[in-house]
Amino acid sequence: MTKVQEEQMIQELTMTGATAAAIGAILSRVEVVSAYPITPMTHALEYIAKVIADGELNAEMLTVESEHSAMAACITASLSGARTFTGTSSQGLFLMHEMLHWAGGSRVPIVALVGNRAVCVPWCLNVDHQDSMSQRDTGWMQFYVENNQEVLDTVIQAYRIAEDKNILLPAMVCLDGFILTHTRERVFVPTQRKVDDFLPPYDSGVFKIDADNPLSQNVVALTSSYQEFRYLQQRAMENAKKLIKQVNDEFAEEFGRSWGGLINIYPQDADFETAVVAMGTAASTARTAVKELRSEGKDVGLIKLRVFRPFPDEELQKICSGMNALAVIDRNCSFGAQGIAYNQIRSSLYDLKERPLVLGHIAGLGGRDISVNDIKKILTDAIEVGKTGEPPKTVEWVNLKEI
Repeated sequence: MTKVQEEQMIQELTMTGATAAAIGAILSRVEVVSAYPITPMTHALEYIAKVIADGELNAEMLTVESEHSAMAACITASLSGARTFTGTSSQGLFLMHEMLHWAGGSRVPIVALVGNRAVCVPWCLNVDHQDSMSQRDTGWMQFYVENNQEVLDTVIQAYRIAEDKNILLPAMVCLDGFILTHTRERVFVPTQRKVDDFLPPYDSGVFKIDADNPLSQNVVALTSSYQEFRYLQQRAMENAKKLIKQVNDEFAEEFGRSWGGLINIYPQDADFETAVVAMGTAASTARTAVKELRSEGKDVGLIKLRVFRPFPDEELQKICSGMNALAVIDRNCSFGAQGIAYNQIRSSLYDLKERPLVLGHIAGLGGRDISVNDIKKILTDAIEVGKTGEPPKTVEWVNLKEI
C-alpha cells in the first residue's frame, strides 16, 4: 500500500470529545486502562471498555472502587512496563490527588483525561478549570484543548512526549466538560499504521517491576538526596518544552495538523498591540472576537495557552515584548490571589523591559457562557487601558450578577 493510498483510508467521523479521547488512547495501543465512573467522563472509559470486551484492543480494563485506586493501579501498571490510560473529573480528580504526586515522583508516563468540571460546594456539573488547575503542582504536564480533533491528536502526542527517556512525566489532557465531552464534531481519525509509525511501543527500560528481576521502587530518600529528586523532575519539565514543540511539528508533518506546541497565536506570524489569552474552548470564541475586531481595524490578537505545565515563559516573553496590553481570561480562581493564569503570566513577563499591562478577567465559572461580545468588550477595554498605561486595581469578574 502506498502512502497516498493509506492516507485516503483516514476516516472522517462525527463524535464527542470523550469518544475522540478514547479513540486516541486506542490508537496509541494502551495496555492497561483503570478508571472509576464520573460525569462528564464516564462514556470515554465505557467506549474503551467495550472495545476491549469485543476483542478489538489487547488491553486490561481494571474496575476499581475509587479514583484513588484507579491512579494507584495505573502507577503500578506503568512501573511494570505497560502503557496506561485513565480519565476523571472534578471531585474524582481531587480523590486522585495523593496518587498524582506519586505518579509525578515515580516518573511514570501515564496519560489521564480530565473532563474539566466545576468543583463543590455547591454542586455543579458544568465546566470550569478549577479542578485541573488545582493539580498544577503535582508534577504532571497539562494540555488544554480547544476542539475534538485536538483531543484525539493531543492524546497521541502526549504519549510520545511523556514516554521520552528525557521526560518520563505523566500528562493530563484537559477538555471542557459537556462543551467538548458531550458535543459532536467532525474528527479525522488516522489509520493505525500511521499512528504506529509516529508512536513506537512503550519501552520503560531497566527500571520496571519484574518478578524475575526484583528491585526496589519508591524507596525512602534521606535529606542528603531528596532535593536532587525534585530537581530532576523540574529539569524534565524544562526538557519537555522543547520536545512538545518538536512533537507537534513532527505530528503536523505526518498528519497535516498543527496545534502550535505550547501556545498558538492568531493571526499567525502577526504582531499586535493588544491580545487576549484564553484556554480550552474559550480560545475558539476569542478567535472569532479577534477576527471581527481586526475587520474593524483594531490591532488585536489571540494567544491560546495550550500547555500550562510546563509553563511557556520564553514563548510568551517573545510574543508579548513591546505589546501595550494583555487581557487574560481565567476559568478558575485561586481564592485570595485571583486568576491562576493571570498571576502566572504577570510573573513570567515581569522582567521584560517593554512588558504589556496584564489585565485579569475571571469568566465562565460553572459553565457560564463566555460570548464573542464579552471578549470583544474585554479587548476593547484593554486597548483603552493600553493607551493610558493605568491598569485597573482589581481583576474583573465578567458577567457577575448583582449580589
